[in-house]
Amino acid sequence: MNQTGLTVTAGRPHPMGATLTATGCNFAVHCPDADDVVLDIFHADTEEHLHRVSLIAKTGKIWHAHVEGIQAGQLYGYRTFGKQLAEMGLIFDPEKLLIDPYAKCLNRPQVWSRRQYQGDSQFMMAKARILPVEPAFFQHPKPEIELADTVLYEAHVKGLTALHPDIPEPLRGKYLGVCHASVIAHLASLGITSIQLMPVMAFMPEPYITEKGLTNYWGYNPVNFFSPDPRYAIDDPVAEFRQMVDVLHGAGLEVILDVVFNHTAEGGRDGPMLSFKGFDNTSFYLFERSEYGVVNFHNYLNNSGCGNSVNTAAPYVLKLVMDALRYWVTDMGVDGFRFDLAASLGRDPYEFSNMAGFFRTLRQDPVLQRVKLIAEPWDIGHGGYRLGQFPSNWVECNDKYRDTVRGFWRGDKGLVGDFATRLLGSRDIFPKGNRSIHSSVNNVTYHDGFTLQDLVSYRERHNEANLEQNRDGHSHNVSDNYGEEGPTQHHGTLVLREKQKRNLFVTLMLSQGIPHVLGGDELSRSQQGNNNAYCQDNEISWLNWTLNERQSDFLTFCQQVIGLRRASKLLHHMSLADDCYTHDCNVAHIRWYRPDGATKGREDWQDPDNQAFAVEILGTADAADEHWFIIFNAFDQDVRFHLPQDTPDGWELYLDTRYAKVSLQPSIKVSEVFLQAYRSVSVFRRVTG
Repeated sequence: MNQTGLTVTAGRPHPMGATLTATGCNFAVHCPDADDVVLDIFHADTEEHLHRVSLIAKTGKIWHAHVEGIQAGQLYGYRTFGKQLAEMGLIFDPEKLLIDPYAKCLNRPQVWSRRQYQGDSQFMMAKARILPVEPAFFQHPKPEIELADTVLYEAHVKGLTALHPDIPEPLRGKYLGVCHASVIAHLASLGITSIQLMPVMAFMPEPYITEKGLTNYWGYNPVNFFSPDPRYAIDDPVAEFRQMVDVLHGAGLEVILDVVFNHTAEGGRDGPMLSFKGFDNTSFYLFERSEYGVVNFHNYLNNSGCGNSVNTAAPYVLKLVMDALRYWVTDMGVDGFRFDLAASLGRDPYEFSNMAGFFRTLRQDPVLQRVKLIAEPWDIGHGGYRLGQFPSNWVECNDKYRDTVRGFWRGDKGLVGDFATRLLGSRDIFPKGNRSIHSSVNNVTYHDGFTLQDLVSYRERHNEANLEQNRDGHSHNVSDNYGEEGPTQHHGTLVLREKQKRNLFVTLMLSQGIPHVLGGDELSRSQQGNNNAYCQDNEISWLNWTLNERQSDFLTFCQQVIGLRRASKLLHHMSLADDCYTHDCNVAHIRWYRPDGATKGREDWQDPDNQAFAVEILGTADAADEHWFIIFNAFDQDVRFHLPQDTPDGWELYLDTRYAKVSLQPSIKVSEVFLQAYRSVSVFRRVTG
């Protein structure tokens, strides 16, 4: 019998976390160097402290105990006792209430308060809630979209829904708002297959951001890897997240989670102790080391730029991360993950290797080997840029694609050869035979940068609202304002901006690889020139669903272009004869042309003044009805193009970005010469009788 009156027995070291039994609850937590681990139990509603129980058993590195009478809904946290030897990385502090690393649900959002953190941190800390023992129930199967068919749509749970006029007020900014019929209808009409949600794992905004009166809106600062953040729930985060996933699956939409395993909200040496530091600081994080390999436990390695670096090479940490990933797939229903600063996960522990334990473990896991794995293939540490170096079961966000496409349409010279390479899957980065043609996640915009509207409206970042004297955010934007910085009423500038948006979007959809659409780009969303809106939980970041005529026209254009991609066998999935990665072949030939109709030679690709070219794509018998001719003109003047003459019935114009409205595009057939408008794309298809 424990001093609290509760019956406490040894229990079991597995499973980790809090697990209900027929008579109570088993608690197990990894904490190898502690002298004692104490469980604090709180009232389910008021957070009133009820009991304090020592975990009476230890097996290996795991402390555990079974406590009778504990029921679902109970709140709890931990305190750890041990030596204070900072030079050895031991920093136990029993005044700090700790979140169970295996907690599946938190009772409230974790918010920083310097006053409440001082001394006993109990009142600042969110508490873990014990979930009932019941299997996750989903009515709809997972869509299992092939990579070739995937169109990603990056969105923030709150930003997507906060201003949507059709969503009931209580659901705005919530998981249940994401799966509202109006949102689903929009995604379906656009042609999206997979929604990629920015971080939903429980997080805490950084102290310095909070104390400036701002917040970490994006959520890239986790405190737990299992719990869906309560900020986006009305009542029950777990049930509502599952409902969101199930409804989206019912509509044929995949759910991809942006996950952060490279760092946590605990920061560096001066950061707070919230969870992981208090249990196993020396294993969970990486520390600086001398040239002789001597570790300095006073200085956290900072490959993330956020104060610390998670050591996924440590066996316990690797197990924790893998358990979390499996949980999100099996119990929460998600279809894949986009890994923030994924190069950090391949450090084993200090240097990157595509044979790192993290990658090997993922590849053999029977659950995780079937999901989509998207890498942000870099971090800011030594040797951190690893584009093209991930295992072949991964796809990778391609910043070279982004910069080349932006630069080409901005009018930068000498990019035609690189631009053509990006169109056909960036095979210089993802070689034929070794990587799929779908390995490149193509984007012209992402959450960390300009929106598409701002990309054609601003030359410089305007991040003053972030209260950092406009010093934060990327300075390499490869953008232009086309005459006037920011909003303008100048007709010519507006016309060119809209055409450039169409050029960028159609290029994205005509490129081999997986297209990534930044949510709101199709709505012409602006962040007022802010290219680092991570701390702007307001209308700077939220999607505005009220569109004027120009914005509605662009939305219609986006729908048409995605529809064109999805309807074509070749435009979204070319299988080439010289690519042994797959056994299929659906391309008879690809030919590149100069405006005069001659095929491009080596000297043409190397001509820095060459800013206009065309590509002809002819399908094999499997795609015999597809014969495309696509013209790209980044010049500031119109160019006369000679089309191939081996098609007696001529070419039908499918798409031309010179037209501001889809309805204004004429239905024409061209036999010989076509005047390609300045800064525009045209797509032709062979007339077949």
